[in-house]
Amino acid sequence: MLTITRRERFNAAHKLYNDKWSAEKNKEVFGKCANENWHGHNYELFVTVKGEIQEETGFIINLKWLSDLLNRKVIDQLDHMNLNLDVPFLKGKMVSTEVIAVEIWKLIADDILSQGAELFRIKLMETENNFVEYWGPNM
Repeated sequence: MLTITRRERFNAAHKLYNDKWSAEKNKEVFGKCANENWHGHNYELFVTVKGEIQEETGFIINLKWLSDLLNRKVIDQLDHMNLNLDVPFLKGKMVSTEVIAVEIWKLIADDILSQGAELFRIKLMETENNFVEYWGPNM
């Protein structure tokens, strides 16, 4: 099996907050991430695709095409946005790094399949110390 990975970056603000809990409970569970005035991150998104080398191109997937897809479907919706308020595919969801990674998978998996490859992993780095890796719903 071969894989190839494309990295993209975006900056965004969010707040971790459960409306069903008191402010005290939110602060206890989420700490500074529950700040009522939001906080931001410089995210790094790594999208790994697996597949066979296509004889015509020598590629698993055309990385220019993948970059265009990621920018159109993901980065343009997230970059310099408030994830809680501005992003349609995150409306009504807890905007943890885990949830964001799963939702990104849902946005792009079928498009990658249409190119004869398969989405293998989403890695989303929130900080240099915190990141999530998602291998899809069937893992």
